[in-house]
Amino acid sequence: MFLFQSKKVNRTLICLSAAALVWGSVGISNLGAVGNSTSPAANSSLSPKSQSDIYISRKQLYEQMSAVTGIPWFRLAAVDQYERTIAKKNKDKLPSPDRLTGISIPPPMWCGPLNPDQSDTSPASISFFDGFGRDGSGDGIADPNNDIDLLYSMASHLMRYGHTASDFSIAIWEYYHYGRASQRVTQFAKLYEHFDQLDLSGNAFPLPLGSDYSYRSTWGTGRSWGGARIHEGTDLFTPHGRTVRSTCYGIVETKGWNRYGGWRVGIRDIDNRYHYYAHLAGYEKSLTQGMIVKPGQTIGWVGSSGYGKPGTQGKFPPHLHYGIYRDRGIIEWAFDPYPLLKQWENGERRALKSKSKGSK
Repeated sequence: MFLFQSKKVNRTLICLSAAALVWGSVGISNLGAVGNSTSPAANSSLSPKSQSDIYISRKQLYEQMSAVTGIPWFRLAAVDQYERTIAKKNKDKLPSPDRLTGISIPPPMWCGPLNPDQSDTSPASISFFDGFGRDGSGDGIADPNNDIDLLYSMASHLMRYGHTASDFSIAIWEYYHYGRASQRVTQFAKLYEHFDQLDLSGNAFPLPLGSDYSYRSTWGTGRSWGGARIHEGTDLFTPHGRTVRSTCYGIVETKGWNRYGGWRVGIRDIDNRYHYYAHLAGYEKSLTQGMIVKPGQTIGWVGSSGYGKPGTQGKFPPHLHYGIYRDRGIIEWAFDPYPLLKQWENGERRALKSKSKGSK
């Protein structure tokens, strides 16, 4: 009994340390309210000055929870990020802007499906009804609006399955019961582990700015080869063999032949967007499925492949077809990439101009 209590006290003290790191100068006596979006104390303590401050606070929380549970910070971050990307599909279910994490657990799961009190916050009764909720902050309350309680509850679920990468994948599948969710969370964890940072928001234009190219918005125009369909992307016309670059930090999800897109590459980024590059002449020799890439990294070269069996070339002028798709959990849908392409192109030009002026 003493050993159990000692472990519980140590866990609580470290969690309180995590809360102090995250929320700054909040007193220990006020930590019970921290993370509760309805609490004035919580609201007054959450005033990050910039997105970088939010990243710092989140990473501190993940690392402190990792020290408590042994779950690597990048796996906790991956679950949190996946929750954030799928929450955008329903704005009514988005976490409070005062929250640091994006994790949201519905009452039947948090309290237990047979729990008669679906607003229960008692760790003892939640455990009795086999609910998901745990008290991570040590205040005696399992609060589904408290970041520390939510993250500790998720970490407790992961700990039940073990600490290997395969254990992690199984635990994620058991939580979502959805293969694609397990794949996405695993991909995000690999990205965070590789770059050892949360901010993976940088982007690059898919073609070198010094090359000759032209493009316009061709979203939604008709296509006839292979049946009636619309154009889900932007065509960037440029000479055969021009370098094609990754537009994002991401992981190569697909590589190979597609009868419409020819030799193509698909890259998944940390925002659960799938970047699609088609009609390539070939790939950069080291490019493999599962490989991690960064903005501006060469992935292949412009060609005119596609519209037929593997190896078909020359049925249209050389160009890069660039598409982008967003995964919202159940469905993945395409959207017009043209505004983003213009944004990345202009941003890169400004950065190069600024760098040129600074070197003089």
